[in-house]
Amino acid sequence: MADGDTNLPTIERRLGLQIWSIENMKMVPVPEKAYGTFFEGDCYVILHSKRTSRGTAVDLHYWIGKDSSQDEQGAAAMYVTQLDAALRGSPVQHREVQGHESETFQSYFRHGIIYKKGGVASGFKHVETNVYNIKRLLHVKGKKHVSATEVALSWDSFNKGDVFLLDLGKVLIQWNGPNCSIAEKSRGLALARSIRDSERGGRAQIGIIDNEKDSPDLLKIMKMVLGERRGELRDAIPDTKADELQKANVRLYHVYEKDNDLVVQEIATRPLTQDLLQHEDCYILDQGGFKIYVWRGKASNQEEKKAAFTRAVGFIQAKGYSPSTNIEVINDGAESAMFKQLFQRWTEKDEMQGLGKVYTVGKTAKVEQVKFDTTQLHARPELAAEQRMVDDASGDIEVWRIEDLQMQPVDPKTYGQFYGGDCYLVLYTYLRSGRPHYVLYMWQGRHASVDEITACALNAIELDKKYGDEAVQVRVTMGKEPAHFLAIFKGKLIIYEGGTSRAQKSTPEPAVRLFQVRGTNEMNTKATEVPARASSLNSNDVFLLATNQVCYLWCGKGCSGDEREMAKMVADIVSRRDKHTILEGQEPAEFWEALGGKAPYASEKRFQERITHYQPRLFECSNQTGRFIMTEVVDFCQEDLDEDDVMLLDTWEEIFLWVGKASNTYERNEAVASAKEYLKTHPAGRDLATPIILVKQGCEPLNFTGWFNAWDPYKWSDGKSYEEMKNSLGDVSALSEITVDLNNISLSKRTLSMTNLAGSSTSSASPEYKTHLNHNDSSSYANSSANGSPFTVPNDKGVYSREVLMNKTVEELPEGVDPTKKEVTALLVLCPCSLTRNLVVGYMWQHIMLFSPTLRLRGMPAEHQGLQ
Repeated sequence: MADGDTNLPTIERRLGLQIWSIENMKMVPVPEKAYGTFFEGDCYVILHSKRTSRGTAVDLHYWIGKDSSQDEQGAAAMYVTQLDAALRGSPVQHREVQGHESETFQSYFRHGIIYKKGGVASGFKHVETNVYNIKRLLHVKGKKHVSATEVALSWDSFNKGDVFLLDLGKVLIQWNGPNCSIAEKSRGLALARSIRDSERGGRAQIGIIDNEKDSPDLLKIMKMVLGERRGELRDAIPDTKADELQKANVRLYHVYEKDNDLVVQEIATRPLTQDLLQHEDCYILDQGGFKIYVWRGKASNQEEKKAAFTRAVGFIQAKGYSPSTNIEVINDGAESAMFKQLFQRWTEKDEMQGLGKVYTVGKTAKVEQVKFDTTQLHARPELAAEQRMVDDASGDIEVWRIEDLQMQPVDPKTYGQFYGGDCYLVLYTYLRSGRPHYVLYMWQGRHASVDEITACALNAIELDKKYGDEAVQVRVTMGKEPAHFLAIFKGKLIIYEGGTSRAQKSTPEPAVRLFQVRGTNEMNTKATEVPARASSLNSNDVFLLATNQVCYLWCGKGCSGDEREMAKMVADIVSRRDKHTILEGQEPAEFWEALGGKAPYASEKRFQERITHYQPRLFECSNQTGRFIMTEVVDFCQEDLDEDDVMLLDTWEEIFLWVGKASNTYERNEAVASAKEYLKTHPAGRDLATPIILVKQGCEPLNFTGWFNAWDPYKWSDGKSYEEMKNSLGDVSALSEITVDLNNISLSKRTLSMTNLAGSSTSSASPEYKTHLNHNDSSSYANSSANGSPFTVPNDKGVYSREVLMNKTVEELPEGVDPTKKEVTALLVLCPCSLTRNLVVGYMWQHIMLFSPTLRLRGMPAEHQGLQ
């Protein structure tokens, strides 16, 4: 794709990531091997495309390095505008500033982002594979989204709370601050391994310092490079992240022309509604200075659309916000999920919601109900997630009522009847793969006391312990019962407004009660008590009016036959009196008399909104700093569930709290409070009664795992902890004889084991780079001299010069060249005939002779020839 009126290069129409740097005001493609590395002096254009349930989603970013020029920044912004036009307004556009990138941007680089000093224009190259003449210090920050910034080679760059990576080409030393977390250490190690494998061909060795006292040899290397450390290290630098209260402060501004002047006028604050956005205009949505959105209506002026970024930057300046504030430009009809979720609800034309509900367009939407087949749940976990069902509701139930702050069993004959003055515990047990699984519901009545609600939660903890801490805990607020809760009572769920189910009731039951019945089958039916007056009626539903003489089944004009049948089943539980079915408009006088007389009620046919299928969002949550902080994981997968964390999965109708096995006590204890805070501060003004579901690592139900693509139930048993990953690197802490020169680091120790040889360690290299040394090939030999003369390689091509073999990727080597032999020989050639060379040669010769006893080197001192 290219545009004849622009300077755009040819753009491939493909899924995935494409990156260009701005060089001499042109877009120049960046090699894929360099994706995730950015020069601080440059600007970049990033295009990302992925498949979604509604087609292809395209995101277009321009990235600004902190040392980039204004001309480069302007060129990047211009190219993004041109690309947007060429793609016909389908992309969501982003302005990214170094160190303040959006979650969407960071999600493209799983191992982290590396910031390099300088720029391409200064002669630096993006890809320099197998180059070991390196000496740099990287400051690694972040737990979910990692960034590594090149800092001064000095102890002054260090602090107690972060991870630092000393990169010496052949050796990578990860120094972990005493106050950094396991998650930060793990992310730092993942970055170190990524550098080793992608930039060094798997031939660098990684050493880790968790405690300086336990790693004297590695610390000795650091002191040789950085000098002696003087004074105390600085304290940790706190992350500058916005708290949820700041993000909740949303304001909408109308942007329009008036008398040749640009007017920006505030028109609404939280909670926002979709109808505020008019297709003829442009709008700015300010999320508390945390993020700025520009929405461009379909019928808005073309000049306004082109000036979107400029206006947003001007808005930031006028508000006095940081120049690094993230900007997202959105086109009418191509809104991002994050933008939609700032509104109370977002409706779209011809949208499908859930299984078997297809909405058609008209004055009143018609809803076609399709029977839900529960047998598909295990085969299709994504269906379980959409339907909010862990199974087909055929398991066993036990119910307790909280009485005198203790659990009292409820008579099974009354299961399904809940009173607003009580709290209940409902334990649901079902089999999966021949093993019992548990869901523990905590139902909280609207009129229950604070003590009873607290006792309900405490008893739930004790009951959970009884079942091995494996129960999924679900907080259920009266009137907000989730789908599975309805299903387990087989259409007999009845919610009484007040009162209690205790034997000694303090108040007599009312003489007249009115219940609204909603549901079409045993899986989705619920009867809820409403005030016994005419204004409570609704033409779309069936109502039960229970008096001392009779029970009326009042059928509104809009109800279905299935709804009437379910109401009849509930009526037998609500009242033992005679049942009289009456149709709307044919009520006897006694009916109105029982309700206190006729009165207006909702008689219009219910309008079914076409609500956009909610895109679930995953967050790492923490409030240890005293502020509630959430880090979003965009395009999440199971790998993002970190066992050291508490994670929050928001599916709109439910909030899941996933508790990792290694999460700290504070986070576990505060998890539910954090979820409540999240709902309270959500920009869309969320319902505080939304069910909160506590899920333990390794005990995830289907309605949770279904939100993840390709869930692996065995991951937790096979996944490696930080300590296991660290141990797999081999023993690098025992180095005692170390020589460092200006260009590289050479490790030597005459009695070292084979696994400690940097570059040859089969234990420290990743599987794809492990070398196969167990060959004992008697024909393998190499020649080297101190002056760098050509040497022989063990293949039929003869002799190659050093230039042909040095600093080359595996793909760039001549055909037949064994990179393992090249590596060994190259180390010998690099060493001048000096003390350093003697130390290295002495050790290397011992190592090589184990595998090639006949090997001889030109220029090698006679006393070393044949050394065993």
